[in-house]
Amino acid sequence: MLYHAYELNHAALAPLREMVEINKRLLKSPYNPASYTWFGRTATAACEMFESVTRRYAKPEWNLFETRIGDTPVAVKERCIMVKPFCRLLHFERSKVDLHEARGEGEVDPRVLLVAPLSGHYATLLRRTVDAMLPDHEVYITDWADARDVPLPRGRFDLNDYIDYLMDIIEVLGPDLHIIAICQPGPAVLAAVSVLSETQSEYLPASMTIMGSPIDTRKSPTVPNQVAMERSFDWFKDNMIYTVPWPNKGVMRRVYPGFLQLGGFITMNQDRHMLAHQKYFEQMVGGDCDSVQKHREFYDEYLAVLDLTEEFYLQTIRDVFQEHKLAKGEFYHHGQRVQPDKITQVALMTVEGENDDISGIGQTQAAHDLCVNIPSNMQVDYIQEGVGHYGVFSGKRFRSEVLPKMRDFMRSHVDEKKEKAFRKDNQHLFFS
Repeated sequence: MLYHAYELNHAALAPLREMVEINKRLLKSPYNPASYTWFGRTATAACEMFESVTRRYAKPEWNLFETRIGDTPVAVKERCIMVKPFCRLLHFERSKVDLHEARGEGEVDPRVLLVAPLSGHYATLLRRTVDAMLPDHEVYITDWADARDVPLPRGRFDLNDYIDYLMDIIEVLGPDLHIIAICQPGPAVLAAVSVLSETQSEYLPASMTIMGSPIDTRKSPTVPNQVAMERSFDWFKDNMIYTVPWPNKGVMRRVYPGFLQLGGFITMNQDRHMLAHQKYFEQMVGGDCDSVQKHREFYDEYLAVLDLTEEFYLQTIRDVFQEHKLAKGEFYHHGQRVQPDKITQVALMTVEGENDDISGIGQTQAAHDLCVNIPSNMQVDYIQEGVGHYGVFSGKRFRSEVLPKMRDFMRSHVDEKKEKAFRKDNQHLFFS
C-alpha cells in the first residue's frame, strides 16, 4: 500500500503545485513591482522550494553534445546500439571528421564500457564521468531501465540476468574492450569476466577497472553494510518490496521503489541536505543565480530515482551483502560456480576513495585476492586520498588524479593492431 499512497499523494498535490506555479510566475513578472522587493523575492523562493520538494524528478537528459581535444571542439552524438527489456547500450559517438582534424590519423583510443550502477539512480549520474573520458576514449555505457516502466510480460530480471546482459554486451562490443564497473556492478562484472575466462571466450576484455565496489563487504563495513547484516533477509522481503500501481507501465510488477532508496541516501546525510536547501533558499532571495543553478543541477540528478525489480534487489542483498557468496567462492551462475581465479588474461585495476562511506577501504581491493592468477604486472590497486564515494568517479580529483591513472592503465593494455582490425570490420559500432 505504500507505493499506492505515494502515487495518491503525488496526485493530490498536483492542483496545489499548479497554484504555486502560477503564483511564482506572477511574483517573478518584471511587470509586478513586488518582484523587486525583499518580500517578493522571499515569496518567490518559498514557491520554488515547495515545488522542488513535492515534484517527481524525471530521468535527466545526457546533454553531451561536444567534447574538446586540445583546442579543437569535437561533436558528440548519443546513439543507442542495443536494446533489451531492462537496459539500453548507449554509445557517445564522436565525429570522425572532428577527430581527424584534432589528431590526424594513427592514434586509436581505447573502447571503454562504463557499467553504470543499478542502485536507485539513473545512469546519467555518470554524466561527468562520461564527459571527462570522451576526449581520450570511445565511450559506451549501460543505461538501465526503471522497473516501473517495464511491462510485466517482459519477464523477470535478477542478478544472473544482469550478468547475462553484461556478457551479451561484451560480445556485441567485441574483444579487447576495457570495462569500468562503478560501485554496485563490481561483483557482476567480476562474475561475467570469470565465466568468459573459464569458457575461454574469444570476446575477453583487455582490462577491467572496479571502482568503489562491494566485492567483499566484510572488509571495513560501512553503515549500509551493517544495516544489511543486522536485518534478516525476510525483513527486507517484507518491508522493502511493493507492487507498482496503475498508471505506470509496469503495473503489478513487484519492485524495490526508488523513493525508498532515496530516503535512505538522504537519511545518511540529512544535516548536509537540510543545510544545502537552507542555503538554496537564501541564494534565491539574494539573487545568487550561479549558486542556485548549481544546486538545481545537482538535485535534479540526485532526486531522480528508479525502481529495481524484486528479484534483483533481494538476490543482491542476500548474495552480495549478507552471504558474501562471490568473495567466499560460493556464487553460482546458472548452475556454474563462478571462479575468479580462472581469469588470467584480463588486466585488473581497483580504485577506492579514502573517505568512502558506502564501500569501505578493502571491499574493492578484495578483487585482487580473488583473481590470484592474473600476473602481477597486470594488476593495479589505487586509493584516492581525500575523496568519498562519489569523488571516486566524479569531480576535480577524479579528473586530475584518478582518471590519468586509469587512462595509463588501459592504454598499457591496448593492442593497436587488433584494435584497428576490429574497427575496420565493425564500423557500425563507431560511425553512422
